[in-house]
Amino acid sequence: MLEKLALEALREQKIKRRWGILFKFLGLAYLVAVLVLLVDWGGPEKLADGSRHTAVVRLNGTIEASGEASAESINEALQSAFGDKGTAGVILRVNSPGGSPVQAGIVHDEIRRLRSKHPQISLYVVVEDLCASGGYYVAAAADKIFVDKASIVGSIGVLMDGFGFTGTMDKLGVERRLLVAGVNKGFLDPFSPQDETQKAHAQTLLGEIHRQFIEVVRRGRGDRLKETPEMFSGLMWTGSQSIDLGLADGFGTVGSVARDVIKADKIVDFTIKDNIAERLAKRLRAGGTPGVASLLGLDPPRLR
Repeated sequence: MLEKLALEALREQKIKRRWGILFKFLGLAYLVAVLVLLVDWGGPEKLADGSRHTAVVRLNGTIEASGEASAESINEALQSAFGDKGTAGVILRVNSPGGSPVQAGIVHDEIRRLRSKHPQISLYVVVEDLCASGGYYVAAAADKIFVDKASIVGSIGVLMDGFGFTGTMDKLGVERRLLVAGVNKGFLDPFSPQDETQKAHAQTLLGEIHRQFIEVVRRGRGDRLKETPEMFSGLMWTGSQSIDLGLADGFGTVGSVARDVIKADKIVDFTIKDNIAERLAKRLRAGGTPGVASLLGLDPPRLR
């Protein structure tokens, strides 16, 4: 009797173990299915099938090499959009506060190259909430710019910012020991008193980049631009005001421009999306040396 009871107990344990394994497996399968459905794995959202369509590329967020709005990803998407045989027109959907003048310049130049290579395909910018600084640097390359009446447009200027800690260090009794080879190697060091010669040199750099920005806007907008003394001062305007100033051409959304301007209702999104591994790698890179440089007041000039 004891032997039978022991065997029966073992059998019940085996059955429970099997059911436990089965439920764990089903739970894992459910989680995997949810991830597959919800997570953006970086593949193309849609592929054009050759039928006539409006190609859309999204430029969202800060324009920087380590972000989703990098020149590499935006240009790759634009090249695919212009190269598709069914593309009737391209819309660059912008919602950006700006960013790197280098990255913005690379995108701007690529738009001009693609427009020249494909003269039958027009590129229009549709502004959502914000098209400022580097975002507008890019937009100036478009055939036309469409806005919402409450969009924020402009900020045609350049900045370089940092902090100075000399007073704080004196109060804490901290001594700065900086050794350099090259008199300007500690350029604008935040832990040393500001050097007027270095400050003047930095202002010269900013002035040169600002001049390039102004030339890009003048070349892109041409006779449509109604220049005022404040236009290139870094100020921003609403969408309605930007039309009056010639910084934009009219009101419109992605849907209305596709329907009424390009005359192709079908919309195909060519935006390049990073997969999870690529996003993680970019975040790690962004948190490395550039982040330390930012803390030390060594931020490069920004169109923002």
